[in-house]
Amino acid sequence: MKKTIVLYPGLFASHFFPMMQLADVLLDEGYAVAVALIDLTLAQDAALSSAVDRVAAAKPSLAIHRLPRIHDPPAAADAAGGEPLLWYFEVVKRYNERLLEFLRSLPPKTIHAVVIDAPSVAALDVAREIGVPAYTFYAANASAAAVFFQLPWFPRATAAGDGDGQPRRSFKDLGDAPVEFRGVPPMPASYLMRETLLDPDTEIYKAMMEAMRRNAEDADGVLVNTFASLEPRAVEALRDPQLLPPAAAGGERRTPPPVYCVGPLVAAGTEGEDKKHECVAWLDTQPDRSVVFLCFGSIGAVTHSAEQIRNIAAGLWSSGHRFLWVVRAPLPVGSDGERLFDPRADADLDALLPAGFLENTEGRGLVVKHWAPQLEVLRHRATGAFVTHCGWNSALEGITAGVPMLCWPMYAEQKMNKVVMVEEVGVGVEMAGWEQGMVTAEEVEAKVRLVMESEEGERLRERVAAHRDAAVAACKAGGSSRVEFGQFLADAANLRRE
Repeated sequence: MKKTIVLYPGLFASHFFPMMQLADVLLDEGYAVAVALIDLTLAQDAALSSAVDRVAAAKPSLAIHRLPRIHDPPAAADAAGGEPLLWYFEVVKRYNERLLEFLRSLPPKTIHAVVIDAPSVAALDVAREIGVPAYTFYAANASAAAVFFQLPWFPRATAAGDGDGQPRRSFKDLGDAPVEFRGVPPMPASYLMRETLLDPDTEIYKAMMEAMRRNAEDADGVLVNTFASLEPRAVEALRDPQLLPPAAAGGERRTPPPVYCVGPLVAAGTEGEDKKHECVAWLDTQPDRSVVFLCFGSIGAVTHSAEQIRNIAAGLWSSGHRFLWVVRAPLPVGSDGERLFDPRADADLDALLPAGFLENTEGRGLVVKHWAPQLEVLRHRATGAFVTHCGWNSALEGITAGVPMLCWPMYAEQKMNKVVMVEEVGVGVEMAGWEQGMVTAEEVEAKVRLVMESEEGERLRERVAAHRDAAVAACKAGGSSRVEFGQFLADAANLRRE
């Protein structure tokens, strides 16, 4: 009977997709793969539900098991202004019993390992209870993992260059002062998921620190969606036995778990329906490397204000370059001033875009609503640059397509990703206006011209192409990622025999 790897993805589409690419590699290695899913209706995410259905249809050899709904699900995350991550941590804890039942239903001694999405770290307790190796999976990059490994002990440190030697209680105290972590460039404290780490007395701060601590101390190993040559400094830090501080003054040093770089986990084929999308047909008519592609993800796109959309349009028009732009309607604002997320809102392009923009750019540009097959667009010969929100999945898709990027981060770890992409890996340039809340038309024009026309842009393109080639090599038999993947499987087998 085949050994089984159990995958336990979280309720995040951006984490689900790379884990399903991980499933493909496991199947290729001859393992059975079972995917345990928390009740998707709790996430209220139509995109995630649709993705699960597509994967189930496309991968019949993948055993997808939907865990029975719990009787006492926590109230919705946004009820009474709740914190989404606190809600999520609670969901995972309440589903531990269901996950345990599922694991015990599998044939004894066939479970080779359980791989858990990193935010679902509470599920490590379930694997421990039945004595199977438990690994966490970072859909993020090695640089983010290095920061997250060190964050639980960071309050003892000081801002880089402070010089007063006094510890800071929170990131609110640090503001935009630069902070230093092993393996990554210095970056402002405000980039470090600041919205959840402002006050050390809050429940979300404590929960986040505990989740990061458990990933750094309790997992049997960590799988990261990157390849070693892309982030050598971060990978070296993660594998340094001295990375974590001693458990107590004068005590034994904490040892970080083994880290396996198994990426880039990016879809091999094209996305979307069998019928060619209109934007791909349009790209077919464009010259090679002539089109700037703008796409900001399902959440990032709707956070743009109407004024920001007009500035993007004006900058694209002035640049004179061809473009393909995915536009979604801005979030409406509620009576309390908060933006209301409505993924079904339809963008009225005539109202959003400057008068005459669509007519004046006809043939040179294409604006599409809601969605475009991003991977297919990036790999198209006509695509010459990518304006991205710096989600790691999107960054890897740009790298593996060999397309230079204009980096416009918006939330979560995207700000850290921007630092890595621009300063460490050298695959993009920054759209600096994001920090002031407005990227002007002048900056859009200037940065598009820089990437598409200048010698600096050409050097950027050469670096991305080199990383693309390295990514291909890493995933081939004998490449670094396949070797590390094999080491993960071997290490799990040794733990299982114990």
